[in-house]
Amino acid sequence: MLHIPISSFFLVGIPGLQDFHCWIGIPVFLLFAVTLLGNSIIIATVKLEPSLHQPMYFFLCMLAVNDMALSSSTAPKMLGTFWFSDHRIGFNGCLTQMFFIHTLCIIESALLVAMAFDLCVAICIPLHYMTILKTSMVIKLGLLGLSRAIILVIPSPFLIKRLPHYTNYIINHAYLMILDLGLIATSYIKFLQAVFQLSSQNARSKALGTCAAHVCTILVSYTPALFSFLTHRIGKKVPPSVNIIFASLYLLIPPTVNPLAYGIKTKQIRDRVVGLFFPNKKISEH
Repeated sequence: MLHIPISSFFLVGIPGLQDFHCWIGIPVFLLFAVTLLGNSIIIATVKLEPSLHQPMYFFLCMLAVNDMALSSSTAPKMLGTFWFSDHRIGFNGCLTQMFFIHTLCIIESALLVAMAFDLCVAICIPLHYMTILKTSMVIKLGLLGLSRAIILVIPSPFLIKRLPHYTNYIINHAYLMILDLGLIATSYIKFLQAVFQLSSQNARSKALGTCAAHVCTILVSYTPALFSFLTHRIGKKVPPSVNIIFASLYLLIPPTVNPLAYGIKTKQIRDRVVGLFFPNKKISEH
C-alpha cells in the first residue's frame, strides 16, 4: 500500500456557507473579544479585592485563565479562515492545536468538578471549610487537573503522527464527560441533602443561590459538548456544516458565558466589579 505523508490540511470552514464566511467571522470575533475582556475583568477583580481571596474565587480565576487559553487556541485560526481565506494549517500545527484544545477542555471539566466540591464542602461541613480547602489544597487540585489532562492527551499527537496512511483513519472525539459529570452529580446530591435539612427558608434560598452560577456554567459547558458528541455519533445524516457549527459552539460559547454568569449571578463579584469601574458608587452590603 502506498503511504502518503501529509504536510498540511485544508480547512474548508463551514461547507455550503462559504459565501457567508465574512459575516460568520463577526460573531466569532465578538465572542473572542468578550471572552478575553470578561475573563480579564474577573481575574483583575479577584486579584485586587482581598475579600475575594477565597478558594471558590481562586478556582474561578483558574477557570478564567483556562477559558482565555481555550478561546485563543481556536478563534484566531477560525478568523483567519473566515476573514483572510487562510485555509491551510500545517500537520504539526494541527496536532499542536488538537493537543491544546483537548487538554484545555479536560482541564475545564476538572475545574468544574473542583468547584462543585468547593460548594459541597461549604454547605455540608462549613466549620471545616477553611481547614479542608486551604490554599495548598486549591493549588494541588489545580495541578491534579492539569496533570490528568496532559497525561491523557499527550500520547495522541505522537500516535497520530505514526499512522502509516492518514486517509484510512477517522479520529473520533474523546470526552471525559461521564466521569466528571458523575463526580459533579455526587457533589450536588450531598449539597442538596444538606440544603434541605436547613430549617430556615431564607437560608435554603441563600444556599441554593450560591450554586446558580456554577449550574449555569455546567449547562453551558456540557450541553454544546453533548450535542456535538451526538451529532458525530448518531447523526449519520446530519450535514457536515451542522457538525462544524456545534463543535465551534462547544469551544466558543462556554468561555464567553462563564465570566458573564459569575459576574451577574455572584453578588460579591458583581459588587466588586461595579466598585472597580465606578469607585464613587455605593456598594450594597446585603
